[in-house]
Amino acid sequence: MDGIIDYLLHSLKIDKPKFVEIGIGDYLECNTRFLVERTSPKGLVIDCIKNLKEKISKNIKLSRTDITIIETFISSKNINSIMKVNGFDKDIDLFSLDIDGVDYWVLKELPKDFSKIAVIEFNYTFGSKKEITVPNRKNFDRSKYHYSNLCFGASLRAMINLMKKKNFVFIGTNLQRLNAFFVSKKYIKKINLNIPKTNDLAKFTDSNISESRSRNNSLTYLSGKKKIEKIYECKVIDVSKKILKEQKIKDLF
Repeated sequence: MDGIIDYLLHSLKIDKPKFVEIGIGDYLECNTRFLVERTSPKGLVIDCIKNLKEKISKNIKLSRTDITIIETFISSKNINSIMKVNGFDKDIDLFSLDIDGVDYWVLKELPKDFSKIAVIEFNYTFGSKKEITVPNRKNFDRSKYHYSNLCFGASLRAMINLMKKKNFVFIGTNLQRLNAFFVSKKYIKKINLNIPKTNDLAKFTDSNISESRSRNNSLTYLSGKKKIEKIYECKVIDVSKKILKEQKIKDLF
């Protein structure tokens, strides 16, 4: 992840990026920590974890960078206002979204050309063909939505098609098939990469990660089709349709 982001920023000649990362945990494992430690950038980080600033300060030296820390639950209703109030509603170099929930609906509210580079989490369990997302529920919690932890976020195809409307080009995913990378159309010619075709996304969703859980929260290590079968009764929305309605996964696959 760090290498991909570093390459993209280098290609765009961005030395000290202005970034936004939503869904950071305690900042031990996230998409911008490397940037903070290496470039001393200006950033906005957001998560709903309690005592967020205290936990972040244990993992990085806040004195070496200019980071605004917001402890709140991000939704489609507050995303734009929070970014604007904190001065991150324009001139963003890198935007990262990973909230394990209503990511699609949050992204949908952002304006066109909201960043030069975007890193968006997707749900590989939903496969390569369907354009689906979980419903836009208030305070969505993937563990509560389904104990397996497998029903969250949106499919890669749903994210790609949404980002096209925002004027972004899909350039690929990380090797674990968790995050998709996008570059603004305004800057894509500066990136020396072969742009992948999106008619077949199978290789970008073929993940071997086995993070499924049992009802008592123990790892069950489901693989292959067993992952999607486990959440057949969960409700999602096919965003390729004109009329958006909740449907059980088993009725779509």
